[in-house]
Parts: sequence; structure tokens; C-alpha cells
Amino acid sequence: MNTQMQQKFNKMLLELKAMHEQRASNNQDALQTVELDQNKVGRLSRMDALQGQQMALAAERMRLEKIQRIEGALLRIAANDYGRCYVCDEAIQEARLRYDPTITRCVTCCEDSVSKDV
Repeated sequence: MNTQMQQKFNKMLLELKAMHEQRASNNQDALQTVELDQNKVGRLSRMDALQGQQMALAAERMRLEKIQRIEGALLRIAANDYGRCYVCDEAIQEARLRYDPTITRCVTCCEDSVSKDV
């Protein structure tokens, strides 16, 4: 992958990382501990609040995982190893990287992985 393409993906990854980091402040209210005072909140409302909290926790885990994948991609760019499949070392298609710039495997290796799981 040429330097210009790496710079393009580096910029895209930094913007994506900033977007995911900004989402952290939007999620804080939903992550708060649910109050279990029966006098203040009914049983069904409390169950809804607990469900909402669990959904927010799952979203937060996914957000942190995505940031970790972005940081890994940025490290691969810095090491001049970005855009190569970590399994077979072939180039990953540019369209695939545009769809998800954190991808680490080519289509063939992804398909092989799925067929082995079945």
C-alpha cells in the first residue's frame, strides 16, 4: 500500500476513534447503578431500567473494543504493515478496508476461518 493511501486510512481511523471516544460521554447516564428502592420505582420500571443498563454496558464494551481495533490499525500503519492479511500476508482489498479500516484478514482467510468453525 502506498504512502498516500496509508495517510488516507490514518486520517479515517483517527476520525473514527474521535467519534467513538465522544460517545463515552453520551453513555454515562445509562451506565449508572439502578436504584432498587421499591417506593420510588415500580418493579416493571426497575426491570426496564436494569435491561437498559445492560444494553448500555454491552454498547460500551463494543465501543471500547472498536477503539482497541482502531488503535491496532494505527499501530500497523506506523509499522508500515497496514493493509496486509495477518494470516497469509496478502494485500487486503481496498474496498474491504474502506468498509472497515480495522480489518486484519483478507476475504479468503475470513472465509476459511468461518468454514472451519462449521
